[in-house]
Amino acid sequence: MPLITFTEKGLYCEIADVHIDPWRPVANALITHAHSDHSRWGMKNYLAHHHSIPVMRRRLGEINAQGVAYGERISINGVEIRFYPAGHIPGSAQIRLEHKGEIWVVSGDYKLGDDKLSTPFEPIRCTDFVTESTFGLPVFNWLPQKEIMESINQWWAKNAADGFNSVLFGYSLGKAQRILAHLEKSTGPIYVHGAVANMNDALAESGYDFGYAQRVNSDTNIKSIRGAMIVAPPSAQSSAWLNKFKPLRTATASGWMSMRGARRRRNVDTGFVLSDHADWRELNEAVQLSGAERVYVTHGYSSVFANWLSQNGIDARVVKTEYEGELAEIGESQNKEPEAE
Repeated sequence: MPLITFTEKGLYCEIADVHIDPWRPVANALITHAHSDHSRWGMKNYLAHHHSIPVMRRRLGEINAQGVAYGERISINGVEIRFYPAGHIPGSAQIRLEHKGEIWVVSGDYKLGDDKLSTPFEPIRCTDFVTESTFGLPVFNWLPQKEIMESINQWWAKNAADGFNSVLFGYSLGKAQRILAHLEKSTGPIYVHGAVANMNDALAESGYDFGYAQRVNSDTNIKSIRGAMIVAPPSAQSSAWLNKFKPLRTATASGWMSMRGARRRRNVDTGFVLSDHADWRELNEAVQLSGAERVYVTHGYSSVFANWLSQNGIDARVVKTEYEGELAEIGESQNKEPEAE
């Protein structure tokens, strides 16, 4: 039997009796990161990177959770477990399990580019590699982050000069903070929706500083806000909350903005192609860097990517999971982020 099997509850290591990112309640859960499709309620015990724990507690309530550092060694019944950076969001990790020469790396969600916020992705050699494929098509090729952030700041500056507020939609955990970290603060005031502010507060417990971004609440003088940047989750797009900031212009930051018609379907003025997931080149590079003998492809364009790998001499197969990739960023997540103002 392989070290990890794929069960109805998630990826399972029987020897250590641990599941990785399970989607059904289990006794012991190893969590790659705090997004709601990978970190779910109902587990007896949680193990995750230190920076994920405050966010998980904010979202899941009182849980029995233990934090670990990147590279820290944990041994359970002879299985060596280590967490390594995935570069996806703050606290995101690849989980490496080793037993009797068999080495598995479960990457969770990841990207290879350094976003200057998350700890950058670290390639880990292994025999078996579990990879996502959210953007597993050749058409997905991201521009350098610097260019995207410059475009966002230019858009904001133009709106401010025209007397408009700018509302930028991005997932409340990870994407929102990545945007905030690269905004040109001299352009104007920066505000955040309550869902984003909640994640900022949780990440502050791990040393991340977004104190310059003001929470919008009942005490905020909305009428005085002009030329501001407001960062909000996709769920706020169709809410009455949004109308408070008129006159405004809207934009969405997501990898899906690279698809034809995406901006029109999302009913926003502008779209920025910005993803916290690997593009086609990065997915292929991650597989090559792993040196894996076997590759297991999960959520996204899994069949396409697995077939491509197979055609190029790699033993690859599709594994069905309940992970969602970046669907939450376009409002189609089955695990909705909490509403807050």
